Amino acid sequence: MRSTVMLAYIRLLYDVEREAGERKLKGEARRALRQEKSKLISMTSVLYLEREQPQVLPKSPEGEAIAYTLSNWKALTRYLEDGDLAIDNNGAERSLRGIAVGRRNWTFYGSDNGGRTAAVLTSLITTSKRLGLNPFAYLRDIFERIGAHPQSRWPNYSRTHGKPPTPR
Repeated sequence: MRSTVMLAYIRLLYDVEREAGERKLKGEARRALRQEKSKLISMTSVLYLEREQPQVLPKSPEGEAIAYTLSNWKALTRYLEDGDLAIDNNGAERSLRGIAVGRRNWTFYGSDNGGRTAAVLTSLITTSKRLGLNPFAYLRDIFERIGAHPQSRWPNYSRTHGKPPTPR
């Protein structure tokens, strides 16, 4: 029963987010809508949790869920103060999905350097996708520019790597 009530509150919060998306609200306009609608829903739901907490055993699944939610309430409602923040981290989770799927295969990279290289490339590809760029074209452009740019002109290269290596 308690979980059904909380899911209803969460659904109301996502209804507000859907409205903001349909109205194409960004930044301050999205924050204003959240302050007008979502803040009241959030305040009502936290009051509900505080009222229900004494009614459940602390070590029960419901009790632990309520305690976790209340102890993280500030972080869970941070998005209400900034219209540029998402209500959840689904975008980040989606971008990491490929990593989770490929994890087993990556045990065969052969070395720590291979793993680091894969991490750098994955970061570049994910960033380019997030920015709406074609990852292949983005990487091709980076590699062409790096090949034509002398290491001695890289910012902070000498501070982090010592003297640049001499070309062979």
